Amino acid sequence: MTKKSIRDLQLNGKKVLMRVDFNVPMKGGVITDDNRIVQALPTIKYAIEQGGKVILFSHLGRIKEEADLAKNSLAPVAKRLEELLGQPVKFVPVTRGKELEDAIANMKNGDVIMFENTRYEDLNGKKESKNDPELGAYWASLGDVFVNDAFGTAHRAHASNQGIASHFPNDSAAGFLLEKEIKFIGGAVDNPVRPFVAILGGAKVSDKISVIENLLNKADKVMICGAMAYTFFKAQGLEVGKSKCEPDFVDYAKGLLEKANGKIILPVDVVTVTVSDEDCAADFFGAISKAETRVASVNDIKPEEQGLDCGPKTIALFAKELEGAKTVVWNGPAGVFEVEKFAVGTKAICETLANLKGATTIIGGGDSAAAAISMGYEKKFTHISTGGGASLEYLEGKALPGVTCLSDVK
Repeated sequence: MTKKSIRDLQLNGKKVLMRVDFNVPMKGGVITDDNRIVQALPTIKYAIEQGGKVILFSHLGRIKEEADLAKNSLAPVAKRLEELLGQPVKFVPVTRGKELEDAIANMKNGDVIMFENTRYEDLNGKKESKNDPELGAYWASLGDVFVNDAFGTAHRAHASNQGIASHFPNDSAAGFLLEKEIKFIGGAVDNPVRPFVAILGGAKVSDKISVIENLLNKADKVMICGAMAYTFFKAQGLEVGKSKCEPDFVDYAKGLLEKANGKIILPVDVVTVTVSDEDCAADFFGAISKAETRVASVNDIKPEEQGLDCGPKTIALFAKELEGAKTVVWNGPAGVFEVEKFAVGTKAICETLANLKGATTIIGGGDSAAAAISMGYEKKFTHISTGGGASLEYLEGKALPGVTCLSDVK
């Protein structure tokens, strides 16, 4: 990569401003998944070992009103980080002012502090999210060098990434996690070992228009699954019943199929249910869980049916199409994986990719990452991205502000 890495910075005795992504799920003030904290540990530990004074900051949740402040404090995160690091992490419950400045002034080499949720600054005027220049300059004044290790927000130009980096033209760098994301996702899209196969699932074609277009130009095959496949079926003139479909994007899907020259591979059978609109509206997951399933050819979906997963012939077809692939990028589940009987297609993709010999396998964050982790396949992939929106924009071929703002290697 052409951007500086944390390895390129002199850290000994320096105040190291480090933007991390500690936007972890919480329930009643308790962290339910600490994966994002664990992922940041190598960068934090490196800065400590190099004798840096490590100043950590992150956003957590969204802050729209006063009531959001208490439930989105980073205090529990600092406590969990302290346990994982095995050394004290001083939590400073403010985002600016004398208390924070004094805490930083009293730091010794190897010390770690974390200040409060950067989005507390969004309460009056969205200063963090709108990249307020005064806030970026203030935070930059607290340190000597800047390290961005938050890939999850790299697609946003915020005061805590681009705002700070603009004050360190030669001393801002990527942490190990950000570096890894750029290497795998950027490398897969821009310089893949071929054959390169993309698997795109999830609910909406409209969410992934740019991704599909970019990958059609770069991949050898693009496999479409999940609810977005039904918009493509409709484009082929097929009955889709009550399956999720975007009528406004049918013509667009038709155009993609025409220019794809056979690169797009669609399901050939699906798992359907028949559930009333009332039952679906009242309790969608409950209703589909109880419903009888039927495996239908894509040419034989009944008007009253709703497709919720790939069928067995599609699973076999996808496995065959993936044979020999050397680079695979997957974004979006194959079905309603939250309900076990409709998780079969997603699990089959996990299984196929886990057993691909000599392939680089990457999950581009979001629901497919959550599915793979919940199904126990976390260690079977080359890389699982920590950023849903950021990885999607990277797959679109867009430049990410949280990366472009970092210093170039000269």
